[in-house]
Amino acid sequence: MDTGIVRAWVDGWVISRGAAPPVEEPWGFTVDVGLPQQVTRHVLPEADEVLVRRVLEKATAPGTWLKLFAPAETVAPWLTPGWTFDDPHFLMSTTLRPATTDLPVGYHVRTWSRGGVTRVLVLAADGGFAARGQAAGPTRTGAVVFDQIETSPAHRRRGLGRAVMHALANEAIGAGARTGVLGATVEGRGLYASLGWTTEAPLTSICLTSPPGGAAKTP
Repeated sequence: MDTGIVRAWVDGWVISRGAAPPVEEPWGFTVDVGLPQQVTRHVLPEADEVLVRRVLEKATAPGTWLKLFAPAETVAPWLTPGWTFDDPHFLMSTTLRPATTDLPVGYHVRTWSRGGVTRVLVLAADGGFAARGQAAGPTRTGAVVFDQIETSPAHRRRGLGRAVMHALANEAIGAGARTGVLGATVEGRGLYASLGWTTEAPLTSICLTSPPGGAAKTP
């Protein structure tokens, strides 16, 4: 796995979510998130069975997450009791290019930046929420991390997600970024691929939901 892309994703994600700065470990990065269901996350760019089992042995607090760039079916036999899988994701990247932000009639967009994060909000004709997204950076690697891209179910299939991505890309380019990175859901992967994004690796997340001694779920 390209550790540069992983580092860019980690650096941007902590800015986007307001998490603690990443701590470099011999095997990757540790990030304190500080949420009840996600206290800490460990990101392992190059994960193998021996390394993962070693980290699992040391992680004993519920709310600890591991982010691994390997398929869930590969990781499953390595898990110990108490660990469970989150929904599958994919690490993706792209070279940013200017694009026109086209919206259907009646929609309008607001864009603002604060604390290193740019946010795009698409409003419907009645002023209600239609779509949103945010991007953090550029990071030390010159990349911008796209995050929390969301379209209301009532406003899907109208190109709003594409418009949000284009607006964020234009803002990122204006800030000097040339590369975009994100963690995509299965559903979002199709949109990003249609915009020229490349899948770098599967992104598998596991979480310790109970103290060691519980039962681990299979993916």
